[in-house]
Amino acid sequence: MNHTEVLTRYTANFVDELTKNGITDTVISPGSRSTPLALTIAEHEQMKEWIILDERSAAFFALGVAKATKRPVALVCTSGTAAANYFPAIVEAHYSRVPLIVLTADRPHELRDVGAPQAIEQIKLYGDYVKSFNEMALPEATPEMLGYVRSKAARSVYKAKEGNPGPVHLNFPFREPLHTDFSLENVWGDQNGGSYNPTFAGVKRLPEDDVNQLLEKFQSKERGLIVCGPQVDANVAKAISKLAASWRLPVLADPLSQVRAGEHDKTHVIEGYDAILRSEAIRASLQPDFILRFGAMPVSKPYRFYVQEHMDAMQFVVENDAGYREPAGNATEFIFADSILLCEDLITKSASVNFETNWLKTWQEINNVAKKHLLDGTESEITEGEAVSEMMEVIPDNSSLYVGNSMAIRDVDTFFMTTEKDISILANRGANGIDGMISSGLGAAATGKQTTLLLGDLSFFHDMNGLLAAKHYKLNLTILVINNNGGGIFSFLGQANDQKHFEALFGTPVDIDLGQAVAMYGGSHTVARHKSELKEALSASYKEQGLSVVEVQTERTANVDWHREKWQAIEQELLAKGE
Repeated sequence: MNHTEVLTRYTANFVDELTKNGITDTVISPGSRSTPLALTIAEHEQMKEWIILDERSAAFFALGVAKATKRPVALVCTSGTAAANYFPAIVEAHYSRVPLIVLTADRPHELRDVGAPQAIEQIKLYGDYVKSFNEMALPEATPEMLGYVRSKAARSVYKAKEGNPGPVHLNFPFREPLHTDFSLENVWGDQNGGSYNPTFAGVKRLPEDDVNQLLEKFQSKERGLIVCGPQVDANVAKAISKLAASWRLPVLADPLSQVRAGEHDKTHVIEGYDAILRSEAIRASLQPDFILRFGAMPVSKPYRFYVQEHMDAMQFVVENDAGYREPAGNATEFIFADSILLCEDLITKSASVNFETNWLKTWQEINNVAKKHLLDGTESEITEGEAVSEMMEVIPDNSSLYVGNSMAIRDVDTFFMTTEKDISILANRGANGIDGMISSGLGAAATGKQTTLLLGDLSFFHDMNGLLAAKHYKLNLTILVINNNGGGIFSFLGQANDQKHFEALFGTPVDIDLGQAVAMYGGSHTVARHKSELKEALSASYKEQGLSVVEVQTERTANVDWHREKWQAIEQELLAKGE
């Protein structure tokens, strides 16, 4: 058996096993050393390949696909710095628990550490940011080695999904020549059989005694809070809403919790808590006895202050599998159980739980005050917060909203009110970076679901080359860019008082015409200056094919003043009511 046949059968069995374990999408960054993998993936009928030229963009594109589908996505690149450019998205995938199968091609062992071109140290390149690393064996085509390569493929998919999902890394050393031959008989191996390593895994459920112990801790309490932070399972929202109704407790729902949108009961949802808790006096007046949190820590910084200032309150954090996500540093009891099953068990066994009814009423009343001020806008020109409100009015049902970091996610937190629309809210809140946002949004759009990407001008600038995927694959994506010519979030921080260095180091205006960049990639571009124009532009974009960018231009200082006026008005009215 010659080298080409060995190489072909080795890679073909690996790729075929990926598909048998549910991998349907692979993002390929073109290169030479990865030729065997790239050609084999492109040849397999059950694999959809996405060719993204820039590796950083490719990795974030794969991240977006995986977030939107909640399934592992494979990544393929050549050796050297190509693999290093995957690093930012792998870090994000690690912290946001997104399954990726990272396949890096490498020089064979004899060409490492000898000055060969495009050879870097790729062994455990991503360190602890991947759930597992495998240095693959050099290709062979014996029955034992084909079984080995299938086992590695199956196990990598299982590992990426198992427990808290995340990325795994397999490094493939390939010797030249690198071409393959798909005319070989039975090149894919046994395609009629099932997975080489079928795996069955269940979910965690608390024993009855543990549920009873939890309820005993709640029985002596009167004021409880249910908090739902970032998480991706839309079914959790229904379970939490039923628990809140049974226990008559308020639900502080982060915009990424999937709780603010959908047909489930939202009468207990408090969406204005970020604005409410900006007042230290109001935080002090809302003393909780316990907090039961599902998902990651909410985006809201005032909520973190609230938790830290009420350290005496019992805090419980529910994780579906494992993990420690409690940045406030409070004493916390962790509940490792499936969130939906836990809610069902707590409802079933909580007949003796009786919380203070006025507690829920108080939160609902102050939430109404906050919403009144937040949604009160008489200006014809658009502010950044109003851009979010107007967008939510016209965003299509059964669609996805991908939100950028910095001010974009914070304005969604503040101005995205509950809706009956079925909207999936996605974001890269693992490492909270502004890089790769366009690529991630396009990855989500590649699934075929109507997608809106909300981000700032600096996030847009950071990933403009990601727009090539929209042109290449004619992807439908609406991008709403809030352009305040720089890093708007820094204007809310203490650095804004440094007049000498602020603009250069933090404001960082780029002074570019976004329309020219959009035109280069074949998209449409509209600048909306008034609310009616914004709604019209967004509504039109959802009917268009391809890339559509709607830009809202704002001024950073005015934006800070506008936000602070809202927060002050809320605080003043709430404090006056409490007198």
